[in-house]
Amino acid sequence: MQIFYTDHFVLPLPDGHRFPMRKYAMLREKVEAANLSQGEPLRVPQAASDEQILRAHDAAYLRRVVSGTLAAAEIRRIGFPWTEQMVERSRRSTGATVEACRAALQHGVAVSLAGGTHHAFRDYGAGYCVFNDAAVAALAMQFEGRAKRVLIVDCDVHQGDGTAAILADDSSVFTFSIHAAKNFPFRKAESDLDVALPDCCDDATYLSALHNGLCHALSASRPDLAIYLAGADPFEDDRLGRLSLSKDGLARRDKMLFAMCADMAVPVATVMAGGYARRIEDTVGIHFSTVRFAADTYI
Repeated sequence: MQIFYTDHFVLPLPDGHRFPMRKYAMLREKVEAANLSQGEPLRVPQAASDEQILRAHDAAYLRRVVSGTLAAAEIRRIGFPWTEQMVERSRRSTGATVEACRAALQHGVAVSLAGGTHHAFRDYGAGYCVFNDAAVAALAMQFEGRAKRVLIVDCDVHQGDGTAAILADDSSVFTFSIHAAKNFPFRKAESDLDVALPDCCDDATYLSALHNGLCHALSASRPDLAIYLAGADPFEDDRLGRLSLSKDGLARRDKMLFAMCADMAVPVATVMAGGYARRIEDTVGIHFSTVRFAADTYI
């Protein structure tokens, strides 16, 4: 199984900044130690090109990002300062999702140990997201003739508002977001299917809603490829979540999605998305479980 990583492209963040970049290196180390790539070396992706990014993003926005001329308000909305490293990491993280999609279409499954930057809109970034990797990757696969119809399944605890907005008029990409109703973003976009869950939603309620949503999304989209945003932040001890899933519930979520896609012969490109548990080891463990289930399902 091909696995892509970008954790060595480090963002120089202020001390005490709450964006948990350290989880990426910890996850890669854990994945390597367990040989979840099944003998394949972990891969550093190519940076997403301007051509790829511009299928999903506005040219003027891309120029401001690359040149470092984002307005102060734009930088605040993204949530971390502009640096050349920020631009490179954002390109590489997006490129990792593009390459994971190519690999999934060839082998059935692939994983990026980054990605899930679903709050980036066509002409601005937000919520720690600069480029919308899922939108860029879906449109890249179509442009390359690898997939006609794509399903994006967003299981981050926050709604995939940027993804929904970018792809709102594109019937060939089906957007499905299952998230906490009262969490960020407080003004939601409209996905093709939104499942908004109440605070403190438990495993049974979540899994039932996810099953129903996946049945509908897979039937309606008839996808050649699924892009799975496997957020760790529905976890009950996540600082930025409002749901109450256990680790077992999140593992059952992953197993359900991979099994349902495998039953329909739908390749799955998996990205990690959010995770902000009080103990970083919990977030890393949840992401690791997702990668393990991906490998086990498609052997």
